[in-house]
Amino acid sequence: MFVPRSLKVKKTSDSPQVPKKCKVSLEDVEGTADPRCPVTETPNDIAETCIQKDPVETTVNTATDSPTKGDILCTEPEEPAGEDSEYEDPVKSFKKSQRWPEPGEPVCVMCGRYGEYICDSTDNDVCSLECKASHLSSMGKGLVADILSRSQTTGDKLSQTACSAPNNAVGGQEKEYSYKEDDFISSLTEEQVQQVKRELGIVTDGQDVVRPIIEFEHCRFPPVLSKNLSQAGYEAPTPIQMQMIPVALIGRDVVASADTGSGKTVAFLLPVVIRALERRTRRTPSSPAGLILTPTRELAIQIERQVKELVMGLPNMRTALLVGGMPLPPQLHRLKQSIKIIIATPGRLLEIFKQKAVQLNGVKTVVVDEADTMLKMGFQQQVLDILEEVPKERQTLLTSATIPLATEQLAARLTQDPVRITIGEKNQPCADIRQIVLWVEEPSKKKKLFEILSDRKLYQPPVVVFVDCKLGADLLCEAVQKVMVLKTVAIHSDKTQHERNRILKGLLDGDFEVVISTGVLGRGLDLVNVKLVVNFDMPSNMDEYVHQIGRAGRLGHRGTAITFLNNNHKRLFLQVVNRVKPTGSQLPPQVLNSPYLVEQQRREKRQRKEDTVVTKENLLDIIRKHDRSTVRK
Repeated sequence: MFVPRSLKVKKTSDSPQVPKKCKVSLEDVEGTADPRCPVTETPNDIAETCIQKDPVETTVNTATDSPTKGDILCTEPEEPAGEDSEYEDPVKSFKKSQRWPEPGEPVCVMCGRYGEYICDSTDNDVCSLECKASHLSSMGKGLVADILSRSQTTGDKLSQTACSAPNNAVGGQEKEYSYKEDDFISSLTEEQVQQVKRELGIVTDGQDVVRPIIEFEHCRFPPVLSKNLSQAGYEAPTPIQMQMIPVALIGRDVVASADTGSGKTVAFLLPVVIRALERRTRRTPSSPAGLILTPTRELAIQIERQVKELVMGLPNMRTALLVGGMPLPPQLHRLKQSIKIIIATPGRLLEIFKQKAVQLNGVKTVVVDEADTMLKMGFQQQVLDILEEVPKERQTLLTSATIPLATEQLAARLTQDPVRITIGEKNQPCADIRQIVLWVEEPSKKKKLFEILSDRKLYQPPVVVFVDCKLGADLLCEAVQKVMVLKTVAIHSDKTQHERNRILKGLLDGDFEVVISTGVLGRGLDLVNVKLVVNFDMPSNMDEYVHQIGRAGRLGHRGTAITFLNNNHKRLFLQVVNRVKPTGSQLPPQVLNSPYLVEQQRREKRQRKEDTVVTKENLLDIIRKHDRSTVRK
């Protein structure tokens, strides 16, 4: 289907006749084909008809007559019209008829010309019918590819299969989806459910919390969505997905905390997609149904890529990526279409909203991902301003690896009667990561890093090295290149978005052996091939530490995180001991014997005494301690 940015043009009686599109199903090919359409009975001829080498352009009415799989474009003369009749600009048939883009305009994914149209099947910009056909063929999709593949396997059943394809694509939308607990889940006793939750580390807090699922099949998703889920590699749900998906599917607000790399993204994406599939109300035809807010551009880009994997083949499920650091005109161009899901950073979304280029009055589900980072980066007021424009009867999902007190307060303002889901111990590092803390003085850091990169047991490229400043990233990158002769690159916020995207893609493809990064790679990104992270500079707080070392342990993979520590980080000694020691990792004696740690432990013990709650069980102990202290005085 094409969705052109159409312009209404007056047609006079002197205007040349414009070919009109008519629909002919593949079923008609074998039966009573329209004699006006030059279609023969052979599959190859049918395929050629779809991309005719004819200079005449084909008109597509995007509102009602958009071609779908199983439809064949042919031309018929249009009835003469009066002066008052209107028609849309015809869709370009060939790329040579399309102009080259102006700066900031969308670009065709095939030839680089002006991407005036959107191909529904892939949600990419194309310039003409010719490039659309080429694009779909290159991906093994589209009418031509379908006909050629079916003709080899089904023979006489060609027309029947082709005609049924559109109905299958719609799948779950003909009947409204509603979550119903699977019979197997319902048959479990309460003791069995609690045992499963204990073994998986699932802790819930809230009223009437639904039971967790065990398999994705227990949700009974539409067939196309289930197929996309399987093709994307999601075979079995992770603990956060087991509990969060059914809770969100019934419409409850959720505040979720889970390890880095635990699958939180898919846990909120599936409910967002299901809600977006629901039929729209007449009052909000141009507003998206789902809104996902993220703190960084890289995380937004990653989430949009995962959304597209899930919605491929679902009808009219277009997405829009609205982030800063990238040209504004293409993003405005996307919003001229009917968008179902927006993935955005708060600043850029507010900028576009103030231009009245997007409406939010039809949003059904809002996701605030990495909520604690939103607060640390100063986005709280922007998030609140955005949600003021969203209906109050929305569903709100907040997720993060850590939920500090400030995030709890924000969650209380944004959600109504939420279900709180915690996987594992709250605000603790992922258990799949081996943590190594080394005492390294500032002048010796580079030498120690070079030793690690030379150690065959520890060095597993690609390695991500975190530093605390942009200049430090560039200088360390240069040093590693010269001394170790490794393919090294630095990434930080001063890099252009194009450079950052290139570096991130190269990291995922294994093009770089070492990546020196500030905190831009520390949040939410699925760096699945990274098995070693080095905190060259200790983060300023332990929540950031949890996120950064989490890049080395994604979705159950084992990883190693090495952190350099010295007296510059003395205020964090107690927190480091509390976070690292329970995992069984060894701590440097310089930390364990530090007077700063002793003082911090003493203050914490005193604080616990002051915060002691008087109960029937400890009342007598408190009185005895008080009496003993009085006698000493």
